Amino acid sequence: MEGTMFRRKPVLAALGVVAAAAVSITVVKAQAPIRVSVNEVIVPVTVTDEKGRFVSNLVKDDFKVYDENKEQKIDFFSHEQSQPIVIGFLVDTSNAMKIHWAKYKEATTELMLNLLPGDKKYSGYLISYGTTAELVADTSTDPEKMVAKMDRIKPGGGSALFDAIYLACTSRKTVNGEPFEPRRVLVIIGDGHDNASKKSLQEVVEIAKRNLVTVYAMSSVTFGEHTASEDILSTLTAETGGKVEEPLRNPYKDVAGYLSQPQDAGNFALTVGTGQYTAEISSAIFRSIAALSGEITTQYVIRYTPDIGPGSDSKQFRKIKVAVNLPGVELRYRNGYYPFAP
Repeated sequence: MEGTMFRRKPVLAALGVVAAAAVSITVVKAQAPIRVSVNEVIVPVTVTDEKGRFVSNLVKDDFKVYDENKEQKIDFFSHEQSQPIVIGFLVDTSNAMKIHWAKYKEATTELMLNLLPGDKKYSGYLISYGTTAELVADTSTDPEKMVAKMDRIKPGGGSALFDAIYLACTSRKTVNGEPFEPRRVLVIIGDGHDNASKKSLQEVVEIAKRNLVTVYAMSSVTFGEHTASEDILSTLTAETGGKVEEPLRNPYKDVAGYLSQPQDAGNFALTVGTGQYTAEISSAIFRSIAALSGEITTQYVIRYTPDIGPGSDSKQFRKIKVAVNLPGVELRYRNGYYPFAP
């Protein structure tokens, strides 16, 4: 299923719609042939204000898109709330997930039901990754199939996150119209560590970009921890235009008395093992679910045909920049695209 970062527009009415793969079309005239290459790039963009709230009232004229620092004409602009999406749920089932497994299983189930409401425009699939990556439930519009599979998963073993991403990009049933309508999204539920994959971080970042995948993550890293695996999640999401939610990083920040009541189990306002502690953990996780759901369904979608000049299309990776005519906002989008399939 490895796709490209662009789609062809019709070049001549007689030729119909050109398939989404890199092509060169020869139009025969009386003299020498004319070679025409027309590619369309798609860029989903999230815009938030300084408090992290979604900015949802922008219009096409508020945006500027640059391809290798050259401003482009926006051909297509959309901000519909019900854009078609195909979502891969990648769930860490390694030993590291055991301590909060019940909460993350519940959270993943809630995400599935929120993001796949039974509408044919929304599809999803489930991949678990322990010592190996496994496609547990293939692409479907029915979330109940994934929920049933999720309920039977038991954590244990190593973590093959990179292999799970590669599997998502190569070995599951696709939906007609991908990766444009529907767009492709991955949601990783785990801490980002990998100790069992055959693939590397660099390989899966590239294949995610080539397949127009936006990666999001709900990190399972807990309060007081800092590991190199967090940088992996940050890289995957930043390179593809997504973000990381960290519900357990500091679930106590809104609790009165935080850091003022030392105890043997840690300097927490909430006693570990109590109902109040469990409730706060659950609340933090479900706030992250709401944030991820809102992010995925509140994006602006821009498409353009790159004006890149003769010979420029031979470059392996092209950088994108998106700007908005509004101060004090933050934009998230993928930082570029590969113009050719691998």
